[in-house]
Amino acid sequence: MILRAERHVDNLANLFYEPIIKAKNGTHGKGKKMAGRAAANKIVKVPVGTIVWQTEDGARLTPINRDQASDAQHPTLSSDQSAIRNPQSKMDLIVDLTRDGQEFVLCRGGVGGKGNVHFKSSRNRAPLQYTEGEEGQQGHFLLELRTIADAGLVGYPNAGKSTLLRELSAARPKVAAYPFTTLHPVVGVMELPGYRHATIADIPGLIEGAHRGVGLGHEFLRHITRCPILIFVIDVAGSEGRSPVEDLQNLRKEIDLYDPMLSTRPWLVVANKMDLPNAKENLEILRKHFPKISVVPISATKGEGIDKLREALSERITNAQHISFPISSGQARDP
Repeated sequence: MILRAERHVDNLANLFYEPIIKAKNGTHGKGKKMAGRAAANKIVKVPVGTIVWQTEDGARLTPINRDQASDAQHPTLSSDQSAIRNPQSKMDLIVDLTRDGQEFVLCRGGVGGKGNVHFKSSRNRAPLQYTEGEEGQQGHFLLELRTIADAGLVGYPNAGKSTLLRELSAARPKVAAYPFTTLHPVVGVMELPGYRHATIADIPGLIEGAHRGVGLGHEFLRHITRCPILIFVIDVAGSEGRSPVEDLQNLRKEIDLYDPMLSTRPWLVVANKMDLPNAKENLEILRKHFPKISVVPISATKGEGIDKLREALSERITNAQHISFPISSGQARDP
């Protein structure tokens, strides 16, 4: 069975309805020394950004010959990648499919048996002996999708992330006046100078305790690990009754508790809802608490400040596109 990453596939829902995937058997050999036909490869299309973990039950998988499986078309993990392990669920990382068209041989088919002709001799001209073909590899695996984007919008529910993504790109995520409108990451494409482009992911809103899985926190936070740049979208007007400074502090805390490596990545703050009362006063307070961090004031609903934000993102994304980040298990630490 071969896994193939394709950019036109955006979810793993099809595997939910087909939890057991089995390749077809080959055909039997025939007369006149004709070998049986090998079965066609079972190709499973998955989204780009799919991570494959081997569960404890999958330990029965026959080890794959690395020399035979490390060709360019079907790459395997390097020695440092294969050592990555999820300590909580006791799963080993098998492969990380990050490129469109990338393929990985997850389970190899068995070698065919020998027919009668192989047992023919000068004394036995019509042998009846034969050998059965070998069983193919099998195992239990967990496929996890982590959205790949150049930048990720992080913020509380109703902070205006989806509205901002609409302004920055042609994506049309659902927008409404109630929290948790976005339940799945939405990726938009933003045009950059020089006929270049960048992808921006609208990560569903985080809440306090997200690093422990509260409010589907792990389901949302795992996608941030793919983003070289983090964009914190803050309701600077405090329209939800919260302090913008505390919002930013709590968001940074949740990310650090989920994965300390995320705190070291480039980030900037988008002060949204500048068209509402108290926004200007709160913006000055926010800048005093974070004097070394770039804070870009905008109003996503009115389209104000979007051009300056595009310029800031274009510079940061261009600098970060040459930086690679290791895959982590994203395990929460005790606060």
